[in-house]
Amino acid sequence: MPSSAALLAPPADPRAVLLVIDVQNDFMPGGRLPVADGDAVVPLINRLGARFAHVVLTQDWHPADHASFASQHAGRQPFEQIALPYGAQTLWPDHCVQDSAGAALHPDLALPQARLLIRKGCHRQVDSYSAFVEADRRTTTGLAGYLRERGVDTVYLAGLALDFCVAWSALDARAAGFTTAVIDDACRAIDLDGSRERAWHDMTAAGVRRLQLRDLASA
Repeated sequence: MPSSAALLAPPADPRAVLLVIDVQNDFMPGGRLPVADGDAVVPLINRLGARFAHVVLTQDWHPADHASFASQHAGRQPFEQIALPYGAQTLWPDHCVQDSAGAALHPDLALPQARLLIRKGCHRQVDSYSAFVEADRRTTTGLAGYLRERGVDTVYLAGLALDFCVAWSALDARAAGFTTAVIDDACRAIDLDGSRERAWHDMTAAGVRRLQLRDLASA
């Protein structure tokens, strides 16, 4: 039986894209919403990205009064859940505020061949974990159409955080019809109350492939 890597378009194939999720300062140790060991993904993604001709980046880009910030809800604390018009919303510390140092991509991220940067979470009243569809599940970013117009059929993902923005993006890539794989060791998770395990359960059920960097070594 062929390996899962063999079923995917190889990195150098023009049908494949590497989607790098939110490698930003606020998600690094010392940032406003740190992901444990988040800085460890940077050299791995640089190494991985060198194998791809086509790279797309995403960037959380929130207005200062974004509805997902606990600071905007009196008496609420980060990581509590509330109901917003589009459904349940986890509240976060203020992070990745537009044009702030925390919203900037990590300075050591080296992907000069990246062709597109998708900024998400820009609408004050709607959060956006996914690179494809915002949390209201109606507002699209246009990424699916961009990839289709360029003949892409396979999406590889890496970045932060695995259990939120990576997972939501992977699930939406599958829903849009793309063959999808997450490079597990090039991601890190927040792991909020078991969210990492739940994310992998949901991604596996949707047909997202779970790969390691070594799986791409000979692809």
